[in-house]
Amino acid sequence: MLSLSMNTLDNIEVDITVELGATTMPIHHLLRMGRGAVIELDAGEHDPLKIYANNTLIARGEVNVEEGQLRVFVTEKVLRHA
Repeated sequence: MLSLSMNTLDNIEVDITVELGATTMPIHHLLRMGRGAVIELDAGEHDPLKIYANNTLIARGEVNVEEGQLRVFVTEKVLRHA
């Protein structure tokens, strides 16, 4: 049995990505966009966010703004079957 100390786990890096939505557009449209441009996404304001760890979907959640802080709450864990 492998025993890991908490110090070992502190050194593991995980890339977390939160996806609000997505869209596809030609690169020339993207290059013409200026400050304040709006990009329409394929998700509504009440649709769940997707939360990825190292490019693997691990959960869904919702966004909340409180006291000027943007927060993401996990509402559902995505189970992977081995």
